[in-house]
Amino acid sequence: MQLVVGRIGKPHGVRGEVTVEVRTDEPEARFAPGTVLRTEPGATPPTATPAPADGSGVPFRVPAELTIEESRFHQGRMLVAFDGILDRNTAEALRGTLLVVDSADVAPPDDPEEFHDHQLVGLAVVTPAGERLGEVARIDHAPSSDLLVLRRPEGRTALIPFVRAIVPEVDLAGGRVIVDPPAGLLDL
Repeated sequence: MQLVVGRIGKPHGVRGEVTVEVRTDEPEARFAPGTVLRTEPGATPPTATPAPADGSGVPFRVPAELTIEESRFHQGRMLVAFDGILDRNTAEALRGTLLVVDSADVAPPDDPEEFHDHQLVGLAVVTPAGERLGEVARIDHAPSSDLLVLRRPEGRTALIPFVRAIVPEVDLAGGRVIVDPPAGLLDL
């Protein structure tokens, strides 16, 4: 399974650097020089084929892998330079590209109360009494807390704040998340 660790934003400067929207808890490790990141197929906008700066007439194609040449934080943003991306036009062609790693390459968290998104997706969601509420469709990372996106049996979705007061237990071995929702939460 591919895990998204970042999304390429706008170019920064004229030498091919780009901003990256970080989607990992370990940006220093994921964006270290020499790291090779795969690009998500189909995640790049179709307009990402600018006229080449070298005048060759061959449109730029986003490569399947990008190697990090340099990365740094600047005014709260991650800036990344990739090998072979040497100018602003080429950097602009990368805008919107998702950067991914294979989940097999990601070590499990040391803290038993910490989980990777891919560990939770697909788990059954049940009440403390055992009533099945649905399954985890995805995790949304909101500013105040993470949200479990619950796919209900009737096809609707519900958002559940991933906080201990509402989600007292995650049982990975049992394939379930126990949720004790306040009245009305699942009706929103």
